[in-house]
Amino acid sequence: MNYTKALTNPIFEIISQAGNELNLDCYVIGGFVRDHILERDFKKDIDIVAVGSGIELALKVSELLPNKPKVQVFKNYGTAMLRYKEIDVEFVGARKESYQSDSRNPIVENGTLKDDQDRRDFTINAMAFSLNKTNYGDLVDPFGGIEALNNKIIKTPLNPDITYSDDPLRMMRAIRFATQLNFKIEEESLNAITKNKDRLAIISGERIVDELNKILETPKPSVGFLLLYKTSLLDIILPELTALNQVEEIEGHTHKNNFYHSLEVVDNICPNTDDVWLRWAALLHDIGKAPTKRFNKKQGWTFHGHEFLGGKMVKKIFQRLHMPLNQKMKFVQKMVVMSSRPIVLSEDIVTDSAVRRLVFDAGEDVENLMILCEADITTKNPHKFKKYHKNFDIVRQKIIEVEERDHVRQFQPPITGEEIMEMFNLKPSREIGTLKEAVKEAILEGEIPNEYAAAFDFVLKRAEKMGLKRV
Repeated sequence: MNYTKALTNPIFEIISQAGNELNLDCYVIGGFVRDHILERDFKKDIDIVAVGSGIELALKVSELLPNKPKVQVFKNYGTAMLRYKEIDVEFVGARKESYQSDSRNPIVENGTLKDDQDRRDFTINAMAFSLNKTNYGDLVDPFGGIEALNNKIIKTPLNPDITYSDDPLRMMRAIRFATQLNFKIEEESLNAITKNKDRLAIISGERIVDELNKILETPKPSVGFLLLYKTSLLDIILPELTALNQVEEIEGHTHKNNFYHSLEVVDNICPNTDDVWLRWAALLHDIGKAPTKRFNKKQGWTFHGHEFLGGKMVKKIFQRLHMPLNQKMKFVQKMVVMSSRPIVLSEDIVTDSAVRRLVFDAGEDVENLMILCEADITTKNPHKFKKYHKNFDIVRQKIIEVEERDHVRQFQPPITGEEIMEMFNLKPSREIGTLKEAVKEAILEGEIPNEYAAAFDFVLKRAEKMGLKRV
């Protein structure tokens, strides 16, 4: 089968010419080939394999290109990369690999194209298009990658036990590709993932999270998380999440399965946000429920304080998986801690003061919080579903009205501590903090508007009660 039509980008002709001049066979391999056949959007990177020195080929290609782009050489890995019109082109020499049990970094030897295809993770990623003059555009597919694409199957070129044991990250990649492409993992391959699950211990948190993020970025992340659960990888990566998959019944009282609920919330949120950190918040919003679950004869099952504890658990998860401990983590924590606030508002009569407090506490993230809480509506009762969404519309409208009037989203007190010090000839003291807090509370409760004159009068009256006299 010939795919010359896939090779319209001028870079392929130049690579072909460079290979010809060096007497090196070369091929485009992996993701570019797979995505072209699937008619998917091509990502801005191309992998080239040379039967010989990939570095030498990269240097020759740069020499033939008009602007002579800089070649980044990674001698330890025998690879090189250059940038051509916003495309990263990576060159590697064909190689065969062998592994030791304590590392996913292989011992590498020079090899043939077939050796190189043997070492690839999945049959759909082992296909190559020839860039050689004699058979330019021909598909080289020794493992039936085309057939796997047609049947929507993820399978390994060689024995999956060996493939996954050699490089356990491939287990995460199998599940990620199955989620991204909506493919099935071949049964033998799926069983091999479960069998080799403990090998994941040699993979760094950063690499695992990279795959988790890619799963979360798909339109339906639950597909991937259910596969992670089925293969027991999720028990290793996020035991806090799998702990939610326990439904108990006492005296006829039961509670919903918070594990499947969490996955449903993630799927619900995806059409409304591409923000992977908000999707993380959706995934983790109920993790505090397993440790706070209690049975009470009057109330049934309770999860008191699960949001607060969940926020603490978020930090531990981020630390364990070497995730960023910056504003991204703080954002996820904030969303988890506040995840029930709008729900409570939507169930009660929505007062202005409650909305002001919500906007004050959520600040610039109030819209993200509303998106999360709407995704949290997973009731199958159509009447309740409609009612909750209608109530959220009321809360949203109140937020707009309150924000326009009271400006509490980026709250700045209308009267500063310095002004209070001048009014009463005070040095920095507890009284100033007390007065500032009283002004904030009065605004949030709606006792005074968020305006200077009203705040000034309020401070005078409150200070008088505290025995302070204006100078």
